[in-house]
Amino acid sequence: MTSLLSPEIITTAALTERCDRCGAAAKLEVALTGGGTLAFCGHHAKKHAGRIAPIAAKITVEDGFDWAGPMGTG
Repeated sequence: MTSLLSPEIITTAALTERCDRCGAAAKLEVALTGGGTLAFCGHHAKKHAGRIAPIAAKITVEDGFDWAGPMGTG
């Protein structure tokens, strides 16, 4: 299932999760429209930016992380 609307985007002071791909400190956490969550380090969040928004219900970004996603930064 894909989202037809833009996901809710929240900024938080810090994330405590680790990247699901490489284990580095997460800079972005995604609540999926189909349930569950994924966490991304800065490298993987930027690498997959174009694929994250269509599957996200909510995106939480660590304050100070310049993500090139739908919020228009980067």
